[in-house]
Amino acid sequence: MKIHKVLTIAGSDSGGGAGIQADIKAISATGSYAASAVTAVTVQNTLGVHGVFPVPVDVITGQIDAVLSDIGADAVKIGMLHSSEVVVAVAEALQRSSVRNVVLDPVMVSTSGHRLIEESAVHTLKESLVPLARVITPNIPEAEILVGHPIIRQDDLPEVARELSLGGRVSVFLKAGHLTDDVLTDIFYNAETDETLALSSERLHTRNTHGTGCTLSSAFASFLAQGCTLNEAAYKAKNYIFEAIRRGANLEFGSGHGPVCHFSNMVCGLEGQ
Repeated sequence: MKIHKVLTIAGSDSGGGAGIQADIKAISATGSYAASAVTAVTVQNTLGVHGVFPVPVDVITGQIDAVLSDIGADAVKIGMLHSSEVVVAVAEALQRSSVRNVVLDPVMVSTSGHRLIEESAVHTLKESLVPLARVITPNIPEAEILVGHPIIRQDDLPEVARELSLGGRVSVFLKAGHLTDDVLTDIFYNAETDETLALSSERLHTRNTHGTGCTLSSAFASFLAQGCTLNEAAYKAKNYIFEAIRRGANLEFGSGHGPVCHFSNMVCGLEGQ
């Protein structure tokens, strides 16, 4: 029996709503096997990030090499990489592998507003890692940093997605959650077919949005690992995150930004859902 495997390279979230913890839940919930390489340990809960403690670079690359040399991976999801040194090391580790399905979530700022990447690492991320990805999944603030200009309107998103694609070399899932339109329309630019998909859903008003980016990108990687086309993976990941937010919208969890319901196809510990 074939097991579809995803390696997630990201930071740990002690609150369990984002980072490696969210990745493993999303990958598992969408039917794949999750392996991990932890890049940093964060001290956080629903109220915010209270500390970031980097894992030594050789330990990060050691985890990656250990997984890929034995277990292997059908897809790799990349999240929080806090420094230029880590970005370069991860890029070099990926270049030693043959994994094509690399999904990069350019994590820069937490839901609570805490910066998770050094300023100098942003340029390194753009130059060294984005070109190695098959798909990147920025939100609006991250896209603004990457393109260097504000993004104001929904109508701007298709052009911004193309701008982020490095001349059609990298596909882009641009998340619209930070806009305020009643209908939330994410944009997926498929660089391999030169298609632009508008993926719309009802905007759900809830404070439980911690880890949505981690969750979506992990689901995307999971579906690619299972052999889905880019467009199929984009549609499935969009549907998965919408349902995870919907099922977790009324969850009473902590005093700040709570998590989504990763196992939305199960009971998920919620009463009355």
